[in-house]
Amino acid sequence: MRASNVRLWLGATTALTMLGAAVPVLAADAAAAAGAAPSADVAQVGEITVTARHREETMQSVPIAISVVDGAKTAAKNLNDIGDISAQVPAVQFRTGASNKDRTVFVRGAGTISTSPGVEPSVSTVVDGVVMARPGQATVDLLDLDHIEVLRGPQGTLFGKNASAGVINILTKNPTSTLTGAVEGSYFEGNEYRFAGTVSGPITDKVRGLLSGFYGHYDGNVRNLSNNQQVNGYEHYGLRGKVIANPTDALTITIGADYTRSLDTVPTGVWASASQTAYPTGAVSTNAALASLLTSEGITPSADNRVVNTNVNSNVLDHNGGVSVQADYDFGGGYRLTSITAWRGWTNVQNQDYDQLADHNASLPQVKDIGHVNFHQTSQELRIASPKGRFVDFVAGLYYLNASDAEVYERDVVRVISGADQADNGVNHYGVTGNNYAIFGEANVNLSKQLRVIAGFREVWDQLSFHMNRVSTQPAAITGVQPSFAASGSSTRNGLAGRVGIQYDFTPSINAYMTYSHGYKGPAYNVFFNEAAANTGLLSPETSNSYEAGIKSQLFDHRVQFDLAAYTTNFFNYQANSTQVIGGALVTNLVNAGTVISRGVEGDLIARPIRDFTFTADFAYDDAHIVNFPCPTGAAASCNINGKPLPFAPEWKLHFEGEYRHPVSDAIDVDLETEYNWQSDTQYQLGEFNDTIQPAYGVWNASIGLIGVRGGWSARVLIKNIADTHYSSYLSHGDLAGLVRWVPRDDSRYVGFSVHKDF
Repeated sequence: MRASNVRLWLGATTALTMLGAAVPVLAADAAAAAGAAPSADVAQVGEITVTARHREETMQSVPIAISVVDGAKTAAKNLNDIGDISAQVPAVQFRTGASNKDRTVFVRGAGTISTSPGVEPSVSTVVDGVVMARPGQATVDLLDLDHIEVLRGPQGTLFGKNASAGVINILTKNPTSTLTGAVEGSYFEGNEYRFAGTVSGPITDKVRGLLSGFYGHYDGNVRNLSNNQQVNGYEHYGLRGKVIANPTDALTITIGADYTRSLDTVPTGVWASASQTAYPTGAVSTNAALASLLTSEGITPSADNRVVNTNVNSNVLDHNGGVSVQADYDFGGGYRLTSITAWRGWTNVQNQDYDQLADHNASLPQVKDIGHVNFHQTSQELRIASPKGRFVDFVAGLYYLNASDAEVYERDVVRVISGADQADNGVNHYGVTGNNYAIFGEANVNLSKQLRVIAGFREVWDQLSFHMNRVSTQPAAITGVQPSFAASGSSTRNGLAGRVGIQYDFTPSINAYMTYSHGYKGPAYNVFFNEAAANTGLLSPETSNSYEAGIKSQLFDHRVQFDLAAYTTNFFNYQANSTQVIGGALVTNLVNAGTVISRGVEGDLIARPIRDFTFTADFAYDDAHIVNFPCPTGAAASCNINGKPLPFAPEWKLHFEGEYRHPVSDAIDVDLETEYNWQSDTQYQLGEFNDTIQPAYGVWNASIGLIGVRGGWSARVLIKNIADTHYSSYLSHGDLAGLVRWVPRDDSRYVGFSVHKDF
């Protein structure tokens, strides 16, 4: 560990230890001031139950830094997917794109950017106990959400090899024991609307069920001059069902099924500039041909441009769904055996305007992409959990995952050759098959009522193979298309993830912990459209060593909950996207990016100074940067990015929220909410270009609502981005030239309303 890392770790640990020694005194003083027992009139922060260790525990008792997002609140705020919710959790960043295939999640600055089916994400997404093997499966709409648990830092012990940076643990609602239902709808400026409905209740004495559906539509906030249509919108709809049966008192069977259809019209970038800035010189070069063509097409590139002119309306159609069966059997003595069997399928069809223009010339060809993804996975998990409170309590199990991917990707290119159009294309058929086997376990050794030791491991075996066959109409590389090439390969590897730590309870409401975790993410193949001989080698597994110290507390008669965590994580053979130029076009390439580090401090505060008011403040300071990038011999100076920040890793990110709910009569409450999300400068590219940095920005939202206390209804008016702050959710050098931006939904102020009714 570098000297600077040691100083950070020792300093943070010392601060946490001092805080741990001080807070019991504060808690005792607060309890004494309030009296021996809390009054019924005292406003308190309630306990939150999580399943972060595959069993129900209070969030405050788990020695992991956790953020919890409530499902009811996300629905009220019109937050419908992980990308929306990432603004609420400072440790999380989201990489958007024109397709679900391009989108991914980062935790503490770490994540995997790649469209290759031969690599898994560093942040695992789990829905009702089922791991999603590819990020594109997890970025669809959330329906019937109970809550989301964001587990920050490596979680490979219990959640698997693709959790080396963290876990997004999504839990949906269970059926109710009495007949209930709900309908809700919302409408926002820009012709965005959403309807959802749920019915839940008993089917027989021993069986209860739930069925939900939704439909959402948005015209978009980008205009395509070519056909005068709004784009950057969507049409989504889906169903989710769940049945829970109790054949005996000891056996519970849960069957879940879901399906979502998503059509997105997100452009492959909106022009922000006709220039590019080089790294490390900072030299600015303007593409005169691009600037001229954009002017002729009526496009004025800028940091807040929301106009395109493309002859193709880029669009992506996803079908995403699956079914799972979970059986829980309670043995005598408090032991529980759990089996989760699941199948999931995902298809993705994309039609994209690669050149982002409506016309072409001798310098700028016309390029169109057509891609088809057909992916499915089958998984089986079997685990046993012991009763809690004994000298040793544990969770242990076995896991198997089979994932199979088949893709066809075509790139059509029209160039001007000797004054005439020349049409060419390349078509690649490729796919990946993977098998993952694991044995895992984690235990608490309760040395006393206050002191426990945590120890866990996961042994992983990976079998991975790929094939590809690209056929090109040209024998040499042309714009964005390599010559014909075929390859295949396979590998078998094993690895180990683990965690050890110690936790001490100062009082029933205050505890501190220290842990060491070793993360492991298996080997990968860089399987993509332009794969060539130099790209067919096996990428080494990504491993990490993480140290974390934290304190969790509820103070002042449980009016305040404050959690603090400090961490440092070193990643080795980090799997990341780099760029190369093929025939004058920019192409991304998955590489082992050497050694990177993520270190920082996070804090989460919830306070209820009075019964009607709740205040939340969350912050994350994260220094995530490249330590040693392995430049090949003879590489250009631009290859040296040592010391530079990781993409999607702002140094600071803050979230503040206040809610005031007060009765205006015995039947109606008024609910006032406001929130502010802020983040510092964010680099979006591993190439470290100055023009792909999003400057610091903040977004302020608010709402006012009426809630029927006895009628089960609510009505709200919401204002998004009150200060009308413009920003880009992603920046990239254009595939052919210039700079393009991705336009978020809240790039400008908009207003809407939502209604909800229980029955």
